[in-house]
Amino acid sequence: MSGRAGSAGGGNHHHDVIVVGARCAGAPAAMLLARLGHRVLLVDRATFPSDTISTHLIHPPGLAALDRWELLERVVATGCPPIDTYAFDLGPFAIIGSPAGEGFEASYAPRRTVLDKILVDAAAESGAQVREGFTVEELLFDGPTVTGIKGHGKDGSTATEHARIVVGADGLHSSVARATGAVGYAEKPKINAYYYTYWAGLPMHGTFEAYDRGDCAFAAWPTNDDLTMVICGWPMRDFQARRGDVEGNYHATLARAPAFAERVAQATRAERFVGMAVPNYFRKPYGPGWILVGDAGYLKDPITAQGIQDAFRDAERCTHALDNVLAGSRSFDEAMRATQEARDAQVTSMYEFTAEFAAMEPPPPEMQQLLLAVSRSPSARDEFVRVTAGVTPPEEFFGHMRERMSRQQSPDAA
Repeated sequence: MSGRAGSAGGGNHHHDVIVVGARCAGAPAAMLLARLGHRVLLVDRATFPSDTISTHLIHPPGLAALDRWELLERVVATGCPPIDTYAFDLGPFAIIGSPAGEGFEASYAPRRTVLDKILVDAAAESGAQVREGFTVEELLFDGPTVTGIKGHGKDGSTATEHARIVVGADGLHSSVARATGAVGYAEKPKINAYYYTYWAGLPMHGTFEAYDRGDCAFAAWPTNDDLTMVICGWPMRDFQARRGDVEGNYHATLARAPAFAERVAQATRAERFVGMAVPNYFRKPYGPGWILVGDAGYLKDPITAQGIQDAFRDAERCTHALDNVLAGSRSFDEAMRATQEARDAQVTSMYEFTAEFAAMEPPPPEMQQLLLAVSRSPSARDEFVRVTAGVTPPEEFFGHMRERMSRQQSPDAA
């Protein structure tokens, strides 16, 4: 029997949906599907709480999702401090503003040990069966259609599970994407390499600070346990030369902003350095019996820290589509094609903006002039910050700014 045969409660399937990967895309998808009454199995090779590489930042659109799910209070209650100001130091001038949007005045940057545990617990509370410490060895197929998974637990016990739909929420190295041959498009190579660690005794006073020095960049923001995450980024062309002395190059980068480097010198490093460099891609996120959610289907450079809220919104989109499919009100192909189109329409402009923002090259004169104009206008500063927070679409903001500058430069302008 194919993975899409039968009704939601019928057929030979133990589950309606199996979700592979239980972090920021998979756990919400499992939670939302279970809340709708579907039989969901959520598996992850990790156990929770556990850490993973992340920017941690949840901008206001992501907070709005947590609020819709009635989980935001749990995140705030962990003591994660609010971030109500974003400050971009571009060297000759700075752009400082508020990320406020969608009813929220601030962002939060919880540790993934905290956030992912909250999400996994919420999935279990909603009725999803959660299996931690479970490694998927292979997908099961009936012809071209995915019908389930085979894997093993930490104790070595093996299990075979069947479902109408298998969801790959397993990130960059998605086993579901690999097994199904998910096709990539609009791909870009890795742009930057990043290393970060956490510092005690480095107060941020509710501010996200970012410094662009042309050939390198770094940023800092507060997280749980009175720690501050400080991350440095270098172009991939420089990465090989720098990777041999990560700590030395990290501090040499911070020294490009002496006042900030002095603050770090007064602080204490609390954890080891962690590094990442990610490709930029879209993948076709569905095929017979399977879909991809979150980073498994779409990923970009982390410089704009959109990943968590993108995962949340993708989980909501795909949950709505799968609910229609499982209820029999819409065909799988129709529902998932519309979901892919909606995803791409929402994120493509930010994908391109992020790639341009991440490129450590001097901006062209027109962009330099535009950013300088932004720095001189309080309202424009806030709007620029809201672009970086994923609140305002980049094309809307930059189109408005170019119009405004054109009017100011016109000989007919009053």
